[in-house]
This record gives sequence, C-alpha cells and structure tokens, in this order.
Amino acid sequence: MVDGTAGRAARTGAHWGIFLGIPAVVVALDQLTKAWLVANVAQGEFREVLGETVRLVYHQNSGALFGLFRDQAIVFGLLSMVVIGLIVGYHARSGRSRYMSITLGFLLGGAIGNLIDRLRLGYVIDFVDIGIGDLRFYTFNVADSAISAAIVLLVAVTLVPGLARLVDGASAAPAAANGPADG
Repeated sequence: MVDGTAGRAARTGAHWGIFLGIPAVVVALDQLTKAWLVANVAQGEFREVLGETVRLVYHQNSGALFGLFRDQAIVFGLLSMVVIGLIVGYHARSGRSRYMSITLGFLLGGAIGNLIDRLRLGYVIDFVDIGIGDLRFYTFNVADSAISAAIVLLVAVTLVPGLARLVDGASAAPAAANGPADG
C-alpha cells in the first residue's frame, strides 16, 4: 500500500503529461499543415491526393461546423475559450482515467487549433475535402479531426463501458480498490 502524497497521486493519476502532450502535437500538426496549405494552394484551388475522392482545397470557414453561423469568429473564439476552460477543469476533476486523458487531450487540441485561427485570422482554415463526385463530406482540418476522434472515443466508451479499463490497464484498478483519495 502506498502512503501520503505519493499514494494520493498514484490513486488519482491525472495523466497530465498525456492530457497536455496530445494537444501540443495536434496544435503543431494543425498549424503546420495550414501554413503549408496557405503557402502552396490558392484559395478555392483543388489538389487531388487520391483522385477526386480525397482532395486538398483552401477554404476559409468564418462560421462553425459545416459552415453554420458565418462571420461570427469573435463569438466562436469566446465560446472556444470557455470550452477550453471546461475541458481543463473537467480533466482536473476526473483525471484518473488514461482513456479520458487521451480523449480530452484530442478535444483540447482541436479546440485550441481552431481558436488560434479564429483569433489570428478571423476564420478557420479548412482543407481536407473527401467524397465521390458531388457527394462530398464537409471540408475539415487536423483540429476538426482531433475533435471528431474525441467524439468517437466518447461514443465508444459509452457503448462499450469496459473499453476505458482496457486502455487504463492496471492503473485504474488500484484507484478503485483503494477508494477515493482522502483530502
């Protein structure tokens, strides 16, 4: 049995390294890919990656998901800051699970990536265009992909509750066996 502060840290296992490392990678990839796109693809131009199924296109999205609520960058910027605060706060309070640290890390990285664009440019740069012919998915970016991955992980753990235990491995078992950390 582990005693004192070390025992409390072992039981709570906030996984801050994972939680902060994932967003750092997501934001770096998001901003690097957007910078490359702006330097190499003219706005509205298409570059085929896998025929017309996967294309790159430089699109400026001044709205939200699917281009809804256009020209509201300040509102979405403020909303993004609130969401980022909520994500960090939620992680701080429920950080025992490595699975949730990973999931919230993807969500945080996506929110920060798009927030940077909104604050710096007044719009979000989207560039991945997937579809067949006129049947296209919405244009998205790395930050959007991270947010989508987080949503998939949240739905997956809801449908398969034991999934988090598989990812968490033994780190979740001692916390449950020892009970909640004493104040």
